[in-house]
Amino acid sequence: MNSGILFIVSAPSGAGKTSLLKALFEKQQGDIQQPVQKRVLSVSHTTRQPRPGEVNGEHYHFVSIEQFQQMVGEKAFLESAQVFDNYYGTAEASVRQQLETGKDVILEIDWQGARQVRQRFADAVSIFVVPPSVDALRERLSSRGQDSSEIIERRMADALSEMSHYGEYDYIVVNDLFEASVDDLEAVMRVQHLTLKRQQASMSSQLK
Repeated sequence: MNSGILFIVSAPSGAGKTSLLKALFEKQQGDIQQPVQKRVLSVSHTTRQPRPGEVNGEHYHFVSIEQFQQMVGEKAFLESAQVFDNYYGTAEASVRQQLETGKDVILEIDWQGARQVRQRFADAVSIFVVPPSVDALRERLSSRGQDSSEIIERRMADALSEMSHYGEYDYIVVNDLFEASVDDLEAVMRVQHLTLKRQQASMSSQLK
């Protein structure tokens, strides 16, 4: 059995990455031709407190700062980062364990985390989600109606800075028409299993 494929999915704030991944998993659950879940979303460790409705082990692995720092010292993380006063990280052991069972693992991380992961997983497939235009991005960031113009402009600047790293990724998915973008995301993931490298062992056994 081939091992699973590690996918990195990144995007600037407002591009709709989380919604696309949610729809992708809902589509997988509704596919009667694929009764076994073949894709899983990696669950990160964090030192922040759980929000209402969040379940430990499902949304995040909630740990203390001391536990997190111990894992950093043990080089247990594929990638880790500090966001304001909280720490986030992806445990390497759980990712490798899931890959070995043949499941594809999706990491929903930013471009800095993606760089760290590539150092340990050269074969990881990276996907960058972008909005159809800068104007569309501004509209999405403004749609909440709760943020001041200063905050929106700061988020726009941060998003444009993140988008400047698109060239570091293997694939670009433009999130314009939502359902089509979900299909594009799935197509990228499906086609990776059809490459010569992954099919060679199977073809060799058939030709014996």
